[in-house]
Amino acid sequence: MGINSESNIEANLQIGPTTEGMVRIFVEGAGFEIPMDFEPEEAEEIAEEIRAAAARARSAKKPKRK
Repeated sequence: MGINSESNIEANLQIGPTTEGMVRIFVEGAGFEIPMDFEPEEAEEIAEEIRAAAARARSAKKPKRK
């Protein structure tokens, strides 16, 4: 599955600090849990990548739905 592949998988996303001083991105769905811990500097880099992707998505043409 690639970045442009659609999926019917539903999941919950939680983001927050841990008691160990890390930033956790926690993904939970039917039958799976994925905890991902990052140093604060790594989390800031990820946030920048998300902001950049959002800006590119806003400027992209929307595909026509059939």
